[in-house]
Amino acid sequence: MARPFAEIVRVGNVSNRGAVLIGMRSKVQPGEMLDVQLGASRSQFRIIWIGLSGEAGIQALAFEPPILGIGLPKVFEMVGTG
Repeated sequence: MARPFAEIVRVGNVSNRGAVLIGMRSKVQPGEMLDVQLGASRSQFRIIWIGLSGEAGIQALAFEPPILGIGLPKVFEMVGTG
């Protein structure tokens, strides 16, 4: 069963529809969904890949509003049900 979690992560590469998260401590798997919050904005992402050193590639869902892109802070809050 999925469990809620929240953690602060750093951002590596970023585009309008995805990013690489750095410093993830939660146990998540490719295919799981995450809610990513940036200030008051929140959007759902799918985990595409997991690295061995706490990195994860995420991709925005097509129907979600874009919250990533130019001016993105290097650290933000991520919540999920991994």
